[in-house]
Amino acid sequence: MLNFFRPQSGSLKNDLLSGVTVSLALVPEAIAFAFVAGVSPLVGLYSAFFIGLISAVFGGRPGMISGATGAMAVVVVSLVAMHGIEYLFPTVMLCGLFQIAIGIGRLGKLIRMVPHSVMLGFVNGLAIVIGLAQLSSFKTIKNGELAFVQGPQLWLMLSLVGLTMAIIWLLPKLTRAVPASLVAILSVTLIAIVVNSNSSSEINSVATVGDMLRTNSLAVSHADPLPSAVGVEPVSASVGAIAAIQPEDGLQGLEAADQPEAVSGISGGLPKLFFLEYSMVPLNWRTLAIILPFAIVLCGVGLIESLMTLTLVDEITETRGQGNRECVGQGAANLVCGLFGGMGGCAMIGQSLINVNSGGRGRLSGITAAVCLLFFVLFLSPLIEQIPMAALVGVMFMVVIGTFEWASLKMFNRMPISDMLVMVLVAGYTVFMHDLASAVILGVIVSALVFAWQHATHMGADIKYNEFGSKIYQLHGPLFFASVSSFKEMLDPSADPDDVVLDFYYSRVYDQSGLEAINSMAEKYESLGKRLHLTHLSPECRLLLAKAGDLVEINISEDPQYHIATDRLAWRSSTVINDQNQINA
Repeated sequence: MLNFFRPQSGSLKNDLLSGVTVSLALVPEAIAFAFVAGVSPLVGLYSAFFIGLISAVFGGRPGMISGATGAMAVVVVSLVAMHGIEYLFPTVMLCGLFQIAIGIGRLGKLIRMVPHSVMLGFVNGLAIVIGLAQLSSFKTIKNGELAFVQGPQLWLMLSLVGLTMAIIWLLPKLTRAVPASLVAILSVTLIAIVVNSNSSSEINSVATVGDMLRTNSLAVSHADPLPSAVGVEPVSASVGAIAAIQPEDGLQGLEAADQPEAVSGISGGLPKLFFLEYSMVPLNWRTLAIILPFAIVLCGVGLIESLMTLTLVDEITETRGQGNRECVGQGAANLVCGLFGGMGGCAMIGQSLINVNSGGRGRLSGITAAVCLLFFVLFLSPLIEQIPMAALVGVMFMVVIGTFEWASLKMFNRMPISDMLVMVLVAGYTVFMHDLASAVILGVIVSALVFAWQHATHMGADIKYNEFGSKIYQLHGPLFFASVSSFKEMLDPSADPDDVVLDFYYSRVYDQSGLEAINSMAEKYESLGKRLHLTHLSPECRLLLAKAGDLVEINISEDPQYHIATDRLAWRSSTVINDQNQINA
C-alpha cells in the first residue's frame, strides 16, 4: 500500500478527532444501506450506533469501525420484502447468538486459512468497488430518471473532490496535529455552504447529504426506478450510494410510517426496544423456520467481512487483533442492535481505513464515532445534512489509493501462476458480483484445490532391498485423497517378493482415503500369499489407525530387520559421533 496509512502511535487526541471524522462518513452510508434493506433511514442510523459502540467496546480489534453495512442489507432485503419488517429484528438477534457461539467455540482462527493471494485479490477488488461505488454520488434524478450531473455542477463537484484529496495529501506534510480527513471535510463543507447560499440555481449548487437523502427517497418511490445494481455497494465502502431498489424487492410489508419516502431528514429521538414500536412475531417453530436461514447467512457474511477487515487493519498497523473476541463482540452488537430495532451490521472496511489513516488506534475512536453519530441524530441533523457529498467522495477516493496493493502489479511475473489466477479471480468476483463473503470463500476453495493437486504429484518412493531380500518402499510425500492413485500405481503386488515393507519415515497419512488405500493394497498382497509391513508411522498416523479399528487391517511392524541403512541414517550416525567427540574433547 502507499504511505497513505502512515505509522502512527495511538493517543487520546487522535482517537477523539479520528472518531469525529469517521462519524461524518458514517451518516450517508447508514442512510444508503437502510434504503437498500428497505427500512427507514433512522433504522440504519440506530443500527450503526449500536453496532459501532458495542463492537468497539467488546470487539477484538481496537481502531476497527463497525456499523450498518451493505453486505448485511442485501441479505435482509428479501426477508423484509417477503415477511415484513417485524421478522427482521429476531433474525438479527439470532444472528448475534450464532456469532457469539462461534467466538466462544474459538472458530475465529479459521481466518488463518485465507491465503495471501486471496487477501491481495480481496484488497484490490475492494479498492475498485469502493471507487466505482462513488460514481453514484455524481447522479441525481432528472425528469424522473437517475442521471449523471453535467455542466457547471459536475465541474464544481469535481473541483471540491480534488480539493479534498489535495488537503488530505498535503496537510500531513505540514502538521499532523489534526486528522487531514477531518480538516478536508470541514473546509469543503464551509465552501459548499457559501456556494449554496449564494446560488440561485440548482445547476450551480453543491450536492449535500440532505440532497442524497431526498434522492434516495425519490428513487424508491418512483414508479419505474433504475436497476438495483446502480449504487448498491455491498462491501460497506460507498458514501452516498443511491439505493434504487425495485418496489417488490424491499418495500412490501412495510407500514406507511416506515416508507423511506416519508422521511425528510435524519432527526430522531432515542432508540426504543423493537417490540414497543412494532408488533411481535409469534415465537413458534414456523417463525424459526423463516428466520433461521437468514440468520445463518447474516452470521457468515458478517463474520467473514469483519475478520477480513481485522486482518487488513492488523497488516496496516503492524499489530494483531483477537479474532475470537471480535466474533463475540460482533455477536453482542447484533444481539443488542436487533433488540432495539436495528438491521444488523459488521465491520466497515472503508470507515476502518479512514479511522486508521486519521490516527485512530484505540477503542476510543470507535466509541467516539458511534456516540457522535447518535448525537447527530438527536441534535445536529440540520448541520450534518449540509455536508457536501464531494468531501466524502474525496475521502473515499484517497482510501482507494491507499487500499490498492500497487506492488501486486509488479508481482505478476514473480509469483506462481496459480496464486496470480486466484488473486485475479477474487478481485474480479468482488468487483462484478459485489459479494465479498462469496469471493473470499471461492478464493479459499480454489487455493485449497490447487494445493491438493500440487501435493498429489509429490507422492513418490525410493525402492531398496535389505539383506533378507525384503523389498522396501521408502515413501515420500503426503498420502491423502488426491495422492491415492499415485500411491497405488507405485506398488506392484504381483511382481513384488513375498515380504514387502512400506517405510513412512518421509511420509504421512492424512485421511481415511489414505488408510483405505493402504488397506486395499494389504488385501491384494494377502490374496497373493505375501506379507505387507508398515514402519516408521507417525503418532498421527497411528491415531488414525486406532480410530479406524476393524475397518482397516494392516500389519504394523517395528522389526529391526526392516531398518534401512540409507544415507540418511549414515548421516545421522556420523553426526551423533561427531557431537559425542566434541563433548569428550
